[in-house]
Formats: sequence, C-alpha cells, structure tokens
Amino acid sequence: MHAATILTALADLAPAGAERILDVAGTGRPLVWLPEPHRGPRGARLDRLAALDALHRDERILRLGLAFLVGTADLDGARRRIRLPLLAQPVRLHRGRRDYRVVPAGDLELTPLIEDRELAARLEAAPGLAGPGWLTAPGTTAWITAAAEAAGVKVATVRSRPPRGIDDDVTGVAAAALFVTRDVFAGRLRDTLLSWASRPGLADSALSRLYLGTDGDADPVAAGPSDEGEVLSPLPLNEAQRDVIRRTRTAPVVVVSGAPGNGKSHALVAAALDTVARGGSVLVATQSTHAAEVLGELLRRHPGPPPVLFGDAERRGTIATELAGGVAVGVDDAQLRHDTSAVSAARDRADGVRAGIAAVLEQERLAATLPDWQPLLPALSHDAPAVFEPDTDLDAIHAALHAASRSGDGWWSRWRRSRATHRLHRLTGAGPAVPVSQLRAAVDAAHAVRAAARLSANGGTDLAAAWRALAEADVALAQAVGTALRNQTASARRWTADARRAASGLGTALRAGRNRRRELLATLDAEALVRALPLWVGTVADVEDLLPPAAGMFDLVVLDEAAHIDQLRAAPVLARANRALVAGDPRQLRFVSFVADADVTATLHRHGLDRYADRLDVRRVSAFDVAAGAAPVTWLGEHHRCAPHLIGFSARRFYDDRLELVTRHPGNERADAIDVVPVAGAAVVDGVNQAEVATVLDLVATLAARPPQGGVAVISPFRAQADAVEAALLSAYDVDEIERLGLRTGTVHAFQGSEADVVIATLGLVDEDPPARHRFVAEPNLFNVLVTRARKQLTVVTSLRAPEGIIGDYLRYAEQPLDATHAGPPGTTGAGAAEPAPWIRALAVELTRLGLTVRPDYPVGRWRVDLCVGDDGPVGLLCGVHPDGVAAHVERQRTLTRAGWRLYDAFASHWADDPIRAALDLATRIRDDAHR
Repeated sequence: MHAATILTALADLAPAGAERILDVAGTGRPLVWLPEPHRGPRGARLDRLAALDALHRDERILRLGLAFLVGTADLDGARRRIRLPLLAQPVRLHRGRRDYRVVPAGDLELTPLIEDRELAARLEAAPGLAGPGWLTAPGTTAWITAAAEAAGVKVATVRSRPPRGIDDDVTGVAAAALFVTRDVFAGRLRDTLLSWASRPGLADSALSRLYLGTDGDADPVAAGPSDEGEVLSPLPLNEAQRDVIRRTRTAPVVVVSGAPGNGKSHALVAAALDTVARGGSVLVATQSTHAAEVLGELLRRHPGPPPVLFGDAERRGTIATELAGGVAVGVDDAQLRHDTSAVSAARDRADGVRAGIAAVLEQERLAATLPDWQPLLPALSHDAPAVFEPDTDLDAIHAALHAASRSGDGWWSRWRRSRATHRLHRLTGAGPAVPVSQLRAAVDAAHAVRAAARLSANGGTDLAAAWRALAEADVALAQAVGTALRNQTASARRWTADARRAASGLGTALRAGRNRRRELLATLDAEALVRALPLWVGTVADVEDLLPPAAGMFDLVVLDEAAHIDQLRAAPVLARANRALVAGDPRQLRFVSFVADADVTATLHRHGLDRYADRLDVRRVSAFDVAAGAAPVTWLGEHHRCAPHLIGFSARRFYDDRLELVTRHPGNERADAIDVVPVAGAAVVDGVNQAEVATVLDLVATLAARPPQGGVAVISPFRAQADAVEAALLSAYDVDEIERLGLRTGTVHAFQGSEADVVIATLGLVDEDPPARHRFVAEPNLFNVLVTRARKQLTVVTSLRAPEGIIGDYLRYAEQPLDATHAGPPGTTGAGAAEPAPWIRALAVELTRLGLTVRPDYPVGRWRVDLCVGDDGPVGLLCGVHPDGVAAHVERQRTLTRAGWRLYDAFASHWADDPIRAALDLATRIRDDAHR
C-alpha cells in the first residue's frame, strides 16, 4: 500500500469546490461603502463595525471588498441576489481623531467563484491591483468585466458609485466597502489531494508514517527510540515537556495531549526550536488564525529564530520588506564559536550551582537517616571499626562492596568475588565472619555520621542564596541558548547563494496575490528556502494555499489543535514533512464532517482500503485520532491556568483526576470562582432567551466599573443567543468601551483556544426547550470547552429550574460548599494524609504560637510542600529533602517557584534542631518579605 492510494481515497471523500457565496450582505451583515478604499469617516455605521470587530478580535470577521458585483441573475437554476466583492481582504479598523484607517490583516483574495487557478493568477497580476488609485484607473473596468466573466456572471455595465438598490441586471461597481463574514470557504480539497497523490517523495513523509508505519506496511508506527541527551531550551520546561522534545528528535511520530492550560503550546514551541537548533526545519500548522498568532507570539517572547508567519498579512508584509532590502552578510563562524562557548559557560555555571545544591541536599538526606542508625552504631563500629575512622576512604570501600556483590557462577567470577571480599574486610577492619550485608550497613551509617558532623560544623543548611543563583543561572542559560539559536539560523552557512535567491523569491511572492503567490512559491528551491528560514507558522488552510507543494520539504511538522482538524485538511500538511509532532485534546471540540457512512464504506472498498477503515473513517476520526493510533501519547498533566474551583469539575468529569494543579494555594483553594445567576420567567423565542441577554448586560455593566485586566468574554452554545448578546452589547457600548473592557463575545466554537480572566456563559435554555437543544449543550466536548475558558471567574446565566445530566451536575458542583470542592489529588487531605515528621510537627507548633496558619504536607499538583504558611498566598517551607531524592527536590523547587510560590528552606540542621529559634527566624523573614 502507498500513501498515494490514501490520498486518492481522501480526495474522493472531499468536497469538490468552495461554497458559492453570492450575497455578503443581509440581516445582521452590514455592507458599508467607503469613499476611498483604506479610509472612512467616523460615524454610526463605521463605529458599529469597529465595535463588532473588537468583540470578535480573535476571529477576523471584518472584510474589505473591492470591485463589487451588484444585482440579480439566473444562477444555479434560480434567480439569485448578488452583492459580491471580486476582491476581499481581512482587515482591522484603526481609529483616528476623525476617521478610521482600514489596515490589512490577511490575504487579498479573489472570489472563490473563479475556480481556474491559472486565470485567477493572471487576474491577480494586473498592474497596480488593489493599490492606490486602482479603482479609478483606466483598466479597472475591463478587469471587473473579465473577473466577473471568470466567476460565471455577466455584467451589464461598470459604475464608479454604488447603486442605491438591487437592479434586475448585474452591475460592476469600482468601489470599496466593508462587510462582515463568519463563513469559512471549503477550498478545493478534492483537487488538492489528487494533485498530491501524484507527487514524488511521499513514501518518506510523515503522512506515510502516520497511516502506513515506518516501513510502508500496515503496522503502526513504532514508538521510536528516545534521545536521552540534554535538553537546552529558551523556554522553561517540566520533565514531561522535556520528554516530548527528546522523543521528537528520533521518533517518526510523536503525539501529545493535555487539558486546557496544561502547557501543550510550550512543549510544541520548545520542540520546534530544538529541531531548528539541531539543523532542521519546522512547519507549525494550526486550525485557527488565532492559534497561529498565539504560537507566533510565544516564539517572539523567547530568544530564538524569527518565525515566518506566512498567513498573517501585517507580519508577512514586514518579512517581505526585510527580504526585499536584501540580507546582510550572515553571522560568521567566529560568532558561532563564541555563542557555543557562551552556551557552554552558561551551562557549566547552571550545572555547577545545581551540583553544589545537590551536594548539600545529599548531606541533609544522609544526616536525616542518622536517628535510624543510632541504635546500631555500637555493633556496626565493633564489626567494622575502620569504617568509622575520620580519614577512611569510603569511596574505596564502596568500590570493594560493588566488586564483592557481583553476580556470576563461573570459577573466574567466584575467584574475583573472593578476592574482592577479602579486600573489603581488610579495608573495613572486619573479621572474616562478618557478612557483606553488615559491612554495607556500616558504610551507610558512617555516611550518615559524617554528614551530620559536616552539617553541624558548617552551621546547617540554608540554600536561599544558592536557589537565587540557580534561578539566575537558568535565565542566563536560556538567553544564551536563544541567542546562539538566533545567530545559527542567520549564519553564513545557511545563507548561501541559493538560499539568498530563494529568500528573495519569497519576498516577491509574499507581495503577490494569493493565486499568483502559489505559482511563484512553487518555483522556489524549497530546500534552500527552509535552510535559510527554518521556522514557519500558519494555519492548515494557509499551508496548502501558500507553501510550495514539495513532499518532505520540512524535517518536522507540528500539527496543533489536531482533534479539531479533519484528515482531509491534515493530509497535505503531513505530506510536507518527514516527521510529525501532533498535539490535541480529544475532550474538546472536534471537527465537523458531513460525509455519509455509506460514502466512506464504498470509497474505502473501491480503493482496497477496507482494513484501514478504523483510520480512514473521516466522519469520526480526526487527525489527532489517526496519530494516537500510530504512536504512544505523551500526557502533559501540569495545569497552569485556572483556580481549582474553575477546573475541578472538568478534572474529574473529563480527565479522570489526571490534572496536576500547580495553580493551587491557600489564597484560591477555597475561592468561589463560579457564580450561578438564575433567571426567572424566561422564554426562548426564535432561538433567543432575551431574559438571559438582559442579565448578561447587567453583569457586564457591573464589571465595567473595574474591568479585569485579562478581559471579559461572553459566550453561548447557540449562534442565535450569541448574536443577540452581540447586538445588545453593540447597542450599549461603543468601541472605546469594548476595548477598555477587553470585551469579546461569540459561540463556544469560536472560543476554542481562547481564554479570558472573566467569562460569562449564557446557556440560552429553558426547561421547556426540545430535547435536542438540551442535548446540544450537554455534549461533553462542547461543555468542557464552555466551562474552561475562564482564568479567574466564571458566571453561568441560566433559566433552567430543574437541570439534569451534565448541566445539573455542573450547577450543583458550582454551588456546593467550598470545603467540599475537590482541590487536590485523591487521598491527599484529611485522614489519608501522611503523618508529618517530628521536626515538621515541632516547627508547626511553634509557628502557630506565633500567629501563623500552617498546614503540613500541602499538595500542589504532584508535589507536596512540607509546611504551607498563611491563608492568602503561596508561601511554603521545605523542611527536608524530597522523599524521592535530590533530583526530585530540585525539580519541585523550580516548578513551584515558577508557579509563584515563595519557598523557604527550613532544615533542622540550620537551627541545631531548635524549633523555637527556627520559628522566630522564619516568621520574621516571611512577614518581612510579605511587606516588600
């Protein structure tokens, strides 16, 4: 079986062409004509569009249309109204004192009714197309006539002013207008997939490995070896994220999953940068433009190579301008050697500080075992007296112990073991009858004795300065790695003559129209291009429309939001790389497919793919599902977004309590972050619950007095309800207020991948609604997204009197007593908690006497804080080395510090086991730090 067969089958299941949108105006979809293309006077109509754009800033719903067709015509067997731009572009409105500037925010595109791509490219090559003065240029009338004919519409005449009404004939209008669209064009997926099926190089692509395995048969992709080498990244990472990077270095397919706020984006960006650092190239593809912007912003916040955001008009224009100006002489080898030395020095510094901390912690760990050895010391010192002498080389005795414990039954092994045992007894001063196990115990006891003596002599353990030094060393190392990576990608080795030509060609292509750009990109040297510009970020749609159609063009493709991407759109993206990193959450919203089961079955049978039915069920199986069936899934469990109350329901209901809430601390563990606002006497008319809309307005008005820093979002499961909220907000607030509040609104589907500090959810349901409406809201994936968009506060507005199922469960969860809220892992509180050590108990007593609230063994994610202090924020005492050892102790310190905890070392050795003195000292430090 070959990947071409898979692509051909997918092509047969794809829609043949784009939806024919003939009228971009209508009810709720205003069309505002402009006196000039890129500027408009302030007034009620443009103010409303600006406010509408601000409410949907993540969606890019505002379009600038140029050269319209207006009228009625016989199309598709019926008389159709036409208000159609031949050219359209996503835009933003930027306010001035007297007018608005219309700023491009996406590609200028020809109407999809022009299906001939070669003809479309020629139309886009018209001189001065969409530039200043183009609408009034002499050739524009002929261009409009030709474009209309290519779209299958005949125009009677072309005017320079928009008509006042809709004529019986179609008129071409050489004018500009703003309109709103929420439609997503399907694109020509069938043609795209068929063209890919005939391309060479598919056998070594990620597409082939995902569907067919590494050797081209039907076996799933093997897990692949993990590169255990060191992970150096400009981003702070936990161990699970570092493991994703190690696997991405070698495995053909890596799959990552996690709940909202669990660090998937961090892992993807870090893996992309790691691939580039190792000389590779990366394509990052997302479902939505907003998700691409989030990843691009994350890349820009950390030092490293600048990403090519090829689907973003504003940033693409910047890139095109830079490339048009030519590329400076690449970074030379001397600078690269300097960067390597800087990274090495920074790594040595971090390693040195960490090693020093580890040595001290190891002394603490050994000294803590001394009380257990104390009763045995007389016997052990009698049996092995030399072990306890101050100048004895315990490392030499350890080596002898290891040699005396080797396995093997041959005469040579027995002889070597006998010789080692004899040497061991001589080194320890033990008699020949003393067993090796007794000598091993004596050595462990001697280590404990020595550690306790050293701690006493050095005044005990206080690592405060060392932790600060480690944090500074980590930051310096991240910056050095990022700087080296940035210079590496700008090196003369990458920017060869062919790379410069390819980059120059890219600059030309980025300034061309979409169809012409596709033609120009197809002629570029793909290998040279990605060598010079190795990191690309865009949407799945932009990948196919804008990148050269070369199999294996990239070393790695990162497919984000993959549970929301269907196989038809993912396939051309996967074909462009050799390996794949696929991330998603199957418990959030999934893609929507309208392919019938009968069509799937018949198509697979026709292509001999019946045994691939589990993978190629394009109606139910997402790109993430295919990947998860081909490789192990790495789960990212640490949650970094929400307070416990906000995420607790989803953690239990959808994620089986697998979330590790590092956001938890005394200041939020019992905070009521969910309000339920009941609405009485409501009814749903034409899909809208107006009583809930009015309640939403009241809630927003209350927030307007002190708007949250991270914005306010109003969401609803239903489109009609979301539109009614939108209309009410537009009537109540102008664009200035909307931006001041950070106000956004839309459906749950529009908000997947977005978040806000405060979210208001209007369910739009009443008890008397048909069961289908209740089932829609209660769909688990939709409901999970609905209740996980808030970072700090969620308000649920509901008219339901007797909710059942998941809605009723959630509302009861929201209203239950806060001390019953599940805030930590099962069994971490109450009677099941571990008994604190004597030092921790004594220190807790003394701190309590000083007026501080303390809680022992406080759970934070998968970690424990020995003593949590206070009621307001994350303050903790670490009183002993982590039970899992020194490495776990350092990892806990780093994780909790990044989560905002103030941690203090509280080892007994520092105060000579005096809890009173320790409590006085620690209480003073904690209170002083709180007032700084």
